[in-house]
Amino acid sequence: MGILAWIVLGLIAGAIAKALYPGRQSGGILGTMLLGIIGAFLGGTLYTLLTTGQFALASVGFTLPGLLIAVLGAMLAIFLYYQFTARRVY
Repeated sequence: MGILAWIVLGLIAGAIAKALYPGRQSGGILGTMLLGIIGAFLGGTLYTLLTTGQFALASVGFTLPGLLIAVLGAMLAIFLYYQFTARRVY
């Protein structure tokens, strides 16, 4: 996939994930794009692991199922980010 397709997929998947995930997320357009690209890799890797049983760094293509997997991966990335960076009150 070309770099322009990665940018478009990242923007779309990141924006959808931020809209669906509860709460307010910070970050501008660059953060949204990176979130979507990370989500595409995370979702693609998990999808490959679940379907084939092999752990391989994989990404999703610019298709409707690929977009769905990228959005789910981006939502997982948001969740993990806030789990590791949330302030805890003791």
